[in-house]
Amino acid sequence: MEYNFREIEKKWQEYWEKNDSYKTGNNPDAPKFYALDMFPYPSGEGIHVGHLKGYTATDIVSRVKRLQGFNVLHPMGWDAFGLPAENFAIKHGVHPEITTAKNVANIKRQMKAAGLSYDWDREINTTDPEYYKWTQWIFLKLFENGLAYKKLLPINWCPSCKTGLANEEVVDGKCERCGAETTKKDINQWVLRITKYADRLLNDLEGIDWPDKIKEMQKNWIGKSEGWQITFDIKDSEEKISVFTTRADTLFGCTYIVLAPEHHLIEKLKDKIKNIDEINEYVKKAKNKSERDRTSEVKDKTGVEAKGIKAINPINGEEIEVFVADYVLYHYGTGAVMAVPAHDERDFDFAKKYNLEIIDVIKPESGERGKSAFIDDGILFNSGEFDGLKSVEAREKIGQKLGDKAEKQINYKLRDWVFSRQRYWGEPIPIIHCEKCGMIGVPENELPLKLPHIDKYQPTGTGESPLAAIDEWVNTKCPKCGGPAKRETNTMPQWAGSCWYYLRYLSPKENKEIVNKIEENKWMPVDLYVGGAEHAVLHLLYARFWHKFLFDIGFVSTKEPFYKLRNIGLVLAQDGTKMSKSKGNVVSPDQIYEELGADTLRAYEMFMGPFDQAIGWSTNGAKGVHRFLNKLWDLFIECKNNKESSINVIAETNKLIKKVTEDLDKMKFNTPIAFFMEYINDVSEKKNELGIKEMENVLILLSPFTPHLCEELWQILGHKESILNEEWPEFDPELVKDEKVMLIIQVNGKVREKIEIGIDLTKQEMEKIALGNERVKKWIDGKEIKEIISVPPKLINIVIK
Repeated sequence: MEYNFREIEKKWQEYWEKNDSYKTGNNPDAPKFYALDMFPYPSGEGIHVGHLKGYTATDIVSRVKRLQGFNVLHPMGWDAFGLPAENFAIKHGVHPEITTAKNVANIKRQMKAAGLSYDWDREINTTDPEYYKWTQWIFLKLFENGLAYKKLLPINWCPSCKTGLANEEVVDGKCERCGAETTKKDINQWVLRITKYADRLLNDLEGIDWPDKIKEMQKNWIGKSEGWQITFDIKDSEEKISVFTTRADTLFGCTYIVLAPEHHLIEKLKDKIKNIDEINEYVKKAKNKSERDRTSEVKDKTGVEAKGIKAINPINGEEIEVFVADYVLYHYGTGAVMAVPAHDERDFDFAKKYNLEIIDVIKPESGERGKSAFIDDGILFNSGEFDGLKSVEAREKIGQKLGDKAEKQINYKLRDWVFSRQRYWGEPIPIIHCEKCGMIGVPENELPLKLPHIDKYQPTGTGESPLAAIDEWVNTKCPKCGGPAKRETNTMPQWAGSCWYYLRYLSPKENKEIVNKIEENKWMPVDLYVGGAEHAVLHLLYARFWHKFLFDIGFVSTKEPFYKLRNIGLVLAQDGTKMSKSKGNVVSPDQIYEELGADTLRAYEMFMGPFDQAIGWSTNGAKGVHRFLNKLWDLFIECKNNKESSINVIAETNKLIKKVTEDLDKMKFNTPIAFFMEYINDVSEKKNELGIKEMENVLILLSPFTPHLCEELWQILGHKESILNEEWPEFDPELVKDEKVMLIIQVNGKVREKIEIGIDLTKQEMEKIALGNERVKKWIDGKEIKEIISVPPKLINIVIK
């Protein structure tokens, strides 16, 4: 009987669909488990094998949980608005409505062909007006609560995507989406006040099970720092310069001040600055530089002294120079820094270049300081009455000494979220502009404010959305006074719909409120969330912010949306590089389905290596897994009429149950496949000892990995019902005890031998074996044994004089 994977997989996919096999569990007495994938952008023509790695992992966990008696919610949907989908449509010259629908249909087909156990009755799409009605509703609530505001500000501008970008969407000065160098542009933008939630976003990281590196990335992005805001007078002027510093202990070493090129004082002091033309020219050039270039650690720092003005160091009254330099950014801190070249590497490099004074004021508590800047805490000297104090104490005392010239302050690197986009394919922002009444929210009963269909959807590049050209849509009436008004023409960013989609899965047909409260109480928080680490400070930060806001206004019951997060390691191409269409190294799952089958692909994706590590694809590796499945198939077909198993096979099966269960609990997916392979190799040599009960247990254990194969064999073994209706097997503790254990023998704490012994040996028997071992004898012969420390059954330490 041949393993005909094509027929088997088609048969069982049709069965599952016909029987609603993956409908969300609703047993009131069962515990819940919400398994969530980061839903895909339908911005390409399909998914590749790398995408399936994460989907397969959550599918395995979901299947195990169902077999363990949980009500499982395992949904899927489409993050279909935004730049990825629009850029794909522009590239292919087809309207995004068409390309998005086509791509969704194809990816859904690929997912079903993989046997993924999604509850498709809960499918959502962010471009569905009945979905984005509630995205718009959340925006209105943010607006009503003062958390959404409009402001003219210099934003990151992508000349290729022709739209504004949030700070989080700029990586090393380049557009996160297309890689183009970004510039700055002054545009009236909608901004969300995420900074109001900075402390909560930081503190609540402690209560969730996320990878440390993701937590660290969020902490660094929020960038909380505690210090002092210190005021420097300007000689012969009423104006003052404020700086924020975490190192008030270095104030005696401050030898100059640096202003950002955008600092307002440059304009205010222009009559006093003798080289104002030179300064203005420098400012002009700085505005055309990317933030990455300005702040790069390796680039040569530039600046211009503002001649004619001096600042006064408030701790000692010393006059110090004022520079304008582009390595200082206006939107960080106060836009000015006190430069302490002896104790800051950037200031040190700058001072060396411009031959500025360098004054040491901190020395190490022990040892010598190097020749460059000493940036650590230490002991103060050259600091008047504060000499001899440690840095921590001195920061406080110097701050207090400055009186009204210093104020204790907490600063954040996090900036408010630039939310509007000058693009077409996004949620319309539900705001109406009235000359008489100002900005008014679209009444809730008029939501959704639908995105109009237009043929000319390409970005304008002018700072206006293509929607601005549709007069009949833009011109409207003010809902407050009834007078003439205009609609907001910017759209929301691609992150809007993904900020709350996990809630829509709970009650996807709900039309009276954002989420049914009974369902929300039942399912939240998400128990397992799986996706790429690249979303650490974009989607994950934004979603946490929106969730906390919804918690504050009483629509969700948890402070955090995602309790447990795990990241997927990339599936690289065979040559170890990232898969990309341009390189022609993308492996499509369709190709593997046809050649080797979906079950082979699922099992191989998990067997490749640890789930969170990047692993190169190997077609030969996939073929090896396919041979294993064939071997298992042949063995079970041959043994299908066997009745009882031998005690040895029963014990081996119990050990398999234990190892697979424990490793899946830790989200180790590669080792269980290895355990299955080892088990099948062993029992293949004693086929007459393999009985029906053990085969059934193995199939239940393996079914989360290879559901089609296991369903078919389950039926062949005589079962009428699906294997999905079974219970996860439990092992007998008595049968999983190791008969042998590795005994480590030490002499004076050093390992001298390792030998395998019986697990049930007494302490005296262990000691006899240890003392009689030939290699151990060499270390103890002729020596006096002071004592023997025994830790049965694994360790003996012989202590000699």
